[in-house]
Amino acid sequence: MQTIDIEAVKSYLLKLQENICRELAKEDGEKDFIKDEWERDQGGGGLTRVMENGAVIEKGGVNYSYVEGTNMPASATAHRPELAGRGFKAMGVSLVIHPKNPHAPTSHMNVRFFIAEKEGAEPIWWFGGGFDLTPYYANKEDCQFWHQVAKDACNPFGEECYPKYKKWCDDYFYIKHRDEHRGIGGLFFDDVNTESTSWNFEQCFAFMRSVGDHFIKAYQPILNKRKDLPYTEQERDFQLYRRGRYVEFNLVWDRGTLFGLQTGGRTESILMSLPSAVSWRYNWQPEANSREAELTDYYLKPKDWLS
Repeated sequence: MQTIDIEAVKSYLLKLQENICRELAKEDGEKDFIKDEWERDQGGGGLTRVMENGAVIEKGGVNYSYVEGTNMPASATAHRPELAGRGFKAMGVSLVIHPKNPHAPTSHMNVRFFIAEKEGAEPIWWFGGGFDLTPYYANKEDCQFWHQVAKDACNPFGEECYPKYKKWCDDYFYIKHRDEHRGIGGLFFDDVNTESTSWNFEQCFAFMRSVGDHFIKAYQPILNKRKDLPYTEQERDFQLYRRGRYVEFNLVWDRGTLFGLQTGGRTESILMSLPSAVSWRYNWQPEANSREAELTDYYLKPKDWLS
């Protein structure tokens, strides 16, 4: 029987949150992330860190949460009936950064651990997470750099690791009712445990750490390069319009949002991913061959950015 070191996972997640907030506050240069500790009546709690109206980051949230309970929510047992009747612990760090500048992309990262236990039975556990990028005015250089760092995170774990979890990311961050992808992808993984990978607990934990540690290596250089570029009101309007797609995915399709709400999680922390400014337009279409059209015509089509 493997030793499952839950305390080591908790410790890593809190350090990861602190490191990411420190580095992103440096990029903003004006504001820091406020801290908001909270407790969950049914067990657990967390630390939510938020920045609003900074010089660079218009809205950013980096949330650590730890929740536990005696019964699994319907969103989990519908796909995993073997979890019914088990107590559970779930913990993770989840973040979304919405920069003010339309040329600086929105980014998302999440790493998490889940374990369900029942007396007299082997525990069921897995790691999940990933990171993805949502540009508004995209360029190949950033896309290639983002995916190279994602590949670097995967390289120690086998040649099949990056293409497998890149494809999963492309498939997951897909807005079905719009028939378009949310961004240019990255990595997405779930159910990473001994049964699915042949890795032991320590190897699975090491993979989650690699993904978590590589996020800031991937995002900070892009943010630094784009945050001070000049932009027009038209470009700002397009950014707000495209943020609407981000909101639609998170509220309609994102499994993490649903799990958090169904487990009685803290609503403010779950919905911190939503931007502070966003717009929708009825049946709006970009001008043909414009940079706005280029986003959906070229960049939001899954492709091998490293070929």
